[in-house]
Amino acid sequence: MRRRRDLGTGKLTIERIYLVTSLPPGSATGSELATWIRGHWRIENQLHHVRDRTFHEDASKTRTRRLPRVMAGLRNLAIGIHRQDGHTNIAAALRRTARDHLRPLTALGLA
Repeated sequence: MRRRRDLGTGKLTIERIYLVTSLPPGSATGSELATWIRGHWRIENQLHHVRDRTFHEDASKTRTRRLPRVMAGLRNLAIGIHRQDGHTNIAAALRRTARDHLRPLTALGLA
């Protein structure tokens, strides 16, 4: 069960979560499964969500040959550079970078 409290209203929401795995019964404990699930959502929230919301990746028209993978790599690179530079808000970091094009190069030690 997942419990969440809305900080604005104070309302408590309880969800029952069902998971599907190919593991045989008894091969993983509940805490191991929970750790794997949290790891998945950490990646989803830190990378894929940022790529979709900030770079609008799902709306991209790039669908030919290797270009989608190349563009995903470039987006990951941009996110990684800004995270390495200490930014948590990638959209704000991109706006700041738009005003100073040397900032990413400085973050990488290239300028």
